[in-house]
This record gives sequence, C-alpha cells and structure tokens, in this order.
Amino acid sequence: MKTLRAVGALLGVVMLAGCASAGSSSGGAAMSAANPQSAAALGNPALDTGTSLSGVAAPDLHLVNQFGQPMSLSQFRGKVVLLSFEDSQCTTVCPLTTQSMVWAKDLLGSAGQDVQLLGVDANPTATSVADVMSYSRAHAMINQWDFLTGSVPQLKAAWKAYDIAVQIEQGQIDHTPALFVIDQRGREQKLYLTQMAYSSIGQSAQVLADEISTLLPSHPHVASNESLAAITVQGPGSNTSLAPALGTAQVRLGPGQPRLVMFFATWLSEVSDLKSELALGNAYTAYAKARHLPALTGVDETVVEPSAATVRAYLRSLNLTYPVGLDSTGRVADGYGVQDQPWFSLVSAQGKIIWSHDGWLSLPGLEAAVKSHSLHPLALTAGQVPQ
Repeated sequence: MKTLRAVGALLGVVMLAGCASAGSSSGGAAMSAANPQSAAALGNPALDTGTSLSGVAAPDLHLVNQFGQPMSLSQFRGKVVLLSFEDSQCTTVCPLTTQSMVWAKDLLGSAGQDVQLLGVDANPTATSVADVMSYSRAHAMINQWDFLTGSVPQLKAAWKAYDIAVQIEQGQIDHTPALFVIDQRGREQKLYLTQMAYSSIGQSAQVLADEISTLLPSHPHVASNESLAAITVQGPGSNTSLAPALGTAQVRLGPGQPRLVMFFATWLSEVSDLKSELALGNAYTAYAKARHLPALTGVDETVVEPSAATVRAYLRSLNLTYPVGLDSTGRVADGYGVQDQPWFSLVSAQGKIIWSHDGWLSLPGLEAAVKSHSLHPLALTAGQVPQ
C-alpha cells in the first residue's frame, strides 16, 4: 500500500495541473470492479475515484481564514474534513473542486453538519486575506468553508507537508489539484485529484459523499445515485438548446451557420473587469454583422456558478446585444474542449472548431483573429465573403 508521501512524491512529478492546465486521472482508484457503479467509474477518464492513504496522520496546519481568524486543522477533530489546495485567483480547475466539495456535503443531508470544508491557498502571488475572501465571495462560499492563507513561507510549509507541487509557468499558477478526505481522528483516508471536466462535478461529489458516509457513524444516505459512467458531451457538431440567461428564447448551438462562442462565468468579475469585457461583445456583434462574420453567442458556465438566478441578475444590467445560454450541466463546455474561463471557440457551419483562444482579447485582436480564421474553407456558409 502506498503511503501519502510516496503518492505525493509521484504527484509532484506528474500531476501539476491546477489553474493553468487540465487534470488527468490518478489511476489510483480503490473501487471494486465487481460493483457495476464502480466498474463504470473506473472506466470514466473524467472521474478520479480516489487513492487510499492508509490512515496516516494528517500534518497540522496553522494559518488564517478569509476573516483573518487563526485556524488549525486539529481544531476540527471529531469532524470529517475535506481539505483542498486551491489558487485564490484560479479560473480553471479550482472552481470545480470547490463545487464538488459543497455538493458532496449537501448530498449527506443533515449529516453534512459533521463535515468541515477547508481550502488552502496555492497561489504564491495572491496570499492576502482579501484574496481568499474574494475567491470565497465569488463562489458563494464565505460562510460555507474556511479558505486558509498565510505568509509565503507558511504556505510553502503547508504545501510541502502535503506534497503539493506549486510553480509559475508563463505567468500562470500550476499546482497539484489535490483534495484530501481526513477522518474524525485526523487521519488521511483518501486523496482525489480534480479533473478538468465540468460535466463530472456531480459525479465527483457523489464519490466524495459515498466515501464520507463510510466514515460517519450513522453511515448516512447519499442523496444521489447517478451513473458514474463517462458522460456524453455536447460538442459543436450537436444541435444543442440552452436555457437563456436573458429573455425567453432558447439559445441554440450546433451546425448550420458559423459561430463565435464565448464561454465565461460571472464570478470572473472578481479577477477581471468582466462588465467591460462582456460589453466588448456588443461592439464585436455590430462589427460582425456589418462584415458578414460569425455572430457571437455567449455561454455561461452555470454549473460552477452560485445559481442561475445570480447569473441572470448580474447580466440584466449589461444590455447585451448577443444571446447568452446557461450551461447548467457542463456538457457543452466539455464538448467544446473548454479548459479555462474565458474561452473562445470559432465554429464552422459544419460544426467544426476552427480556432480556440484562452483568455480575453482586445476588440481589435478579437476582430482580427475571427476575420483571419474565417478565411478557412470550412468557416463560411455559401455566399459569405469576409470584407
């Protein structure tokens, strides 16, 4: 049986993902293939079913939370602790980890009161109490967890204690996207690595809740029994209808006409000037209409938002001139290969992705990129000529 230290040493070499790249399966699942659900989970590349840590003692932590209050891991003895390492400015995998933690606790019903959610900041350049509070506020987590931070030396000591690899690559934070299940006596039971798969957040939550249930004396019922098999996604070759963020008309994606699809989430307002960036979409819409270029469609990643109502409330004040659909399952984001927020995909009339871009662009940059790539022979419907 591998100890945490052996597993961690391996992860430090091969499992840098975090906030600038996608995760991959750890391959350390401890589920029995004799169980149909377990067999399905083991065949799902977007789901990590966990690695056993043999009950070794969890290193204590002494940091401060988003309110500036001193906290330690040992103060939560008597509760099952979900401990994650997350970048306080993350726009990729961390929100998926956060959401799966919350949903796992919710799936346990009243027994969730015996579960403590903890995060530790994994961004060496954004370590202030304001930084962890900002992330907590963006994801409606202020009073649902304790997001811990400290000085850089304190955080480095915490990362080392749990074998979390953190590095800066081309200005992006990469870190091991680890989530630990720690039992009531402070012993590490399972390690999970969050995968960059929006559609599998619910599955990850169910796997977490099932593990927690085995540790609680009452073995509470888990209020979900969805299949853990690989989920069918909805890519640009599929005709897809999404609930609208504004108005009543369904937002349609799929083949038939070229489109520029912009994936985003409203919590990006905590790390960027989101209102200005979305307003640029209005300017692009006018430009594209005048030049017969692909129209813009927005897709909000509602699966990692506090709620659809929060999204609608935020967008109502912006007077957007392009449609925005709600991706409430994450199947569209995964179908388009989204790896970050925001993410642009230029799609041909045949339902093929011609160009993708990670991050915001200036209006001239976006216009130039779309115009250039729209010269691709697959990009245009009959009679369209870029000007």
